[in-house]
Amino acid sequence: QVQLVESGGGLVQPGGSLRLSCAASGRVFTIYTMEWHHQAPGKERELVAQITRDDRITYSDSAKGRFTISRESATNTVHLQMNSLKPEDSGVYYCHTYTFANADYWGQGTQVSVSS
Repeated sequence: QVQLVESGGGLVQPGGSLRLSCAASGRVFTIYTMEWHHQAPGKERELVAQITRDDRITYSDSAKGRFTISRESATNTVHLQMNSLKPEDSGVYYCHTYTFANADYWGQGTQVSVSS
């Protein structure tokens, strides 16, 4: 199994920045992709950014140009740098991973609130 623990959420004003982190533990050698998903209040969870083991990166249209996903192999941690935050970026951000064994795991989520 893989365990994921997110951190870094909080309250920020529109236009501000936050950096989310997701620390993986357990059978990390089985991880193929790590992702960040966003769930706004009353809406479905949506993929924001993904990074594969060989560092291929994809972003949602709303994240392009504002968010940056990165990976620290030494610590099995994935970061999401979020800049130019908007109120619609508010919600819970979840870390998610797929493994080579076709299993997937979710973190508990971290709350982001963008408000003046």
